[in-house]
Amino acid sequence: QAQAGWLQHDFGHLSVFSKSRWNHWVHKFVIGHLKGAPASWWNHLHFQHHAKPNCFRKDPDVNMHPLFFALGKTLSVELGLQKKKFMPYNHQHKYFFIIGPPALVPLYFQWYIFYFAVQRKQWVDLAWMLSFYIRFFLTYLPFLGVKGTLGLHLLVRFIESNWFVWVTQMNHIPMHIDYDKNVDWFSTQLQATCNVHQSFFNDWFSGHLNFQIEHHLFPTMPRHNYWK
Repeated sequence: QAQAGWLQHDFGHLSVFSKSRWNHWVHKFVIGHLKGAPASWWNHLHFQHHAKPNCFRKDPDVNMHPLFFALGKTLSVELGLQKKKFMPYNHQHKYFFIIGPPALVPLYFQWYIFYFAVQRKQWVDLAWMLSFYIRFFLTYLPFLGVKGTLGLHLLVRFIESNWFVWVTQMNHIPMHIDYDKNVDWFSTQLQATCNVHQSFFNDWFSGHLNFQIEHHLFPTMPRHNYWK
């Protein structure tokens, strides 16, 4: 599931086929039938992220501030001056491991993707999603029963969630996070991204998103060319 996530990311960025239409078609299949999520939902969130990475209230990926975490030096100081004590932020490095990686996919994404598809009347995406769940349950019900199949699905999402969050946070969250200052596009991309050491394992584990700087500067470039 994690690797299918990196694969749908490639198609979502139109970086596989030369024709945009082919990328869109296969993207719906990979994220819908292989992962059970709507392509329209991913596009809606991810394109905002690429337009304004690490810009508070404009990048959906940093919307967890200040509900759960105090992000970035500027926003953290502002939060301290306002004395808004939503969470014990001085312990956020401890409860991050409980709230963030394990919970994002199985507890939040799992219900929100259905809400998104129905609310926006994305019926084609919803059909692709249902095809994933039908296939999944037809495959495992005869072997594991209802409880076992649901347990397997939850376990897969739990592991995938940890995997996904570690990769997506390590190449953005250490960088500058602030309100949108309307800086030029190139500088905006550079100040919000960092690379992670290149190795055979890291390339595979992160879907080549350890080259986050190159990815944000050239989002349609095929991932195997980032190192160049």
